[in-house]
Amino acid sequence: MAFTSLGLSKALLRAVAEQGYAAPTPIQAQAIPAVLDGRDLLAAAQTGTGKTAAFTLPLLQRLTESSGTHHRPDRSPRALVLVPTRELAAQVSESVRIYGRYTGIRTAVIFGGVGFQPQVAALRRGVDLLIATPGRLLDLIAQQHANLAGIEYLVLDEADRMLDMGFIHDIRRILGLLPKVRQNLLFSATFSDDIRTLAARLLHQPLSIEVAPRNAPAEMVSQSIYHVPKTGKQVLLAHLLTSGRWGQTLVFTRTKHGANKLAEQLDRDGFRVAVIHGNKSQSARTQALADFKADRVQILVATDIAARGLDIQQLPHVVNYELPHVPEDYVHRIGRTGRAGADGAAVSLVCRDEAPQLRDIERLLGRRLPAHPVPEEILSTMTTEPAVPRTPPKPMPRPNARANTRHRTANPPRRAL
Repeated sequence: MAFTSLGLSKALLRAVAEQGYAAPTPIQAQAIPAVLDGRDLLAAAQTGTGKTAAFTLPLLQRLTESSGTHHRPDRSPRALVLVPTRELAAQVSESVRIYGRYTGIRTAVIFGGVGFQPQVAALRRGVDLLIATPGRLLDLIAQQHANLAGIEYLVLDEADRMLDMGFIHDIRRILGLLPKVRQNLLFSATFSDDIRTLAARLLHQPLSIEVAPRNAPAEMVSQSIYHVPKTGKQVLLAHLLTSGRWGQTLVFTRTKHGANKLAEQLDRDGFRVAVIHGNKSQSARTQALADFKADRVQILVATDIAARGLDIQQLPHVVNYELPHVPEDYVHRIGRTGRAGADGAAVSLVCRDEAPQLRDIERLLGRRLPAHPVPEEILSTMTTEPAVPRTPPKPMPRPNARANTRHRTANPPRRAL
């Protein structure tokens, strides 16, 4: 199948061709015609499968086709894309800019962590498509800078992540401000009970698309682990980076403090390092990501804020310096590599304390991850600790994805965006 068979306009096909794409991914092949037909959509696809283009392309077309039929004296937005994080908002905005360059559709992106005035000015100039995080959008609505009365199309992107971050109340408030008649698209990495409950309220006779097994990692990602003492992780990571001549590497830690500490250690070892986490300003996060994409830094150390919403082409390595508490987050982390059919490698450094997290991850995957021995030349520098006990993984029950989030509260506080 080719993009030309999906019913997209010449302007959109031109932009797609300029990006070097000829054939749609499975999620794009199924979602684009459905959205063009006006269907509500409940869609799940593993990360890196072209999900963003699956809704931006048909959304741009629908806005273009009806651009002259709607008189909006206040130039309020006609389409709203809600996302959980600043990074994902920026990624969606970039996709809209690329694919919509020949359409004339006006877009704006709003999120927290930056000043209000540029965003207010963009809304006053007039917007067709608005990309927003829930908190900042509600702030602008409260100050009467944003009006959702003209919304015809609503997209919830990474809906499961928004629920995990405690945005359900904000989402409900926003839904209450929208017109009753509109087209709704809900994209999620998982179809948990919470997502299905939200979909039942939001969607009207939706088409359900699930193009990959739930929580399945990208097929092109090779996964492996090293059993290593907690105090030896930094030494092993430095050895792998040097001996393997690794290029760009995304390293995940569990905490902001841990990210800062590891980055300082790697910097002392002579590596070019940048850091992204929630305590960093938006300008610092944007600069760190830009430096990483431009290969000005070799290593990007991040918390799970980067597990979704970062689209880094040709990223060869992801390292779990610490395993996540929630097994689904492991899948999202390693999904930053092996994107768009490229090969990738995910390496996890596992200490004895992380045996429960490893067991949950392997149960979710339905298999054991292969373990590499720690190289002899650095083993002598480490403090030994007992081996991590391994048991054959059993399929994880999936009635509710929140069943595995035992380290979260029932109602997690909303994080500052």
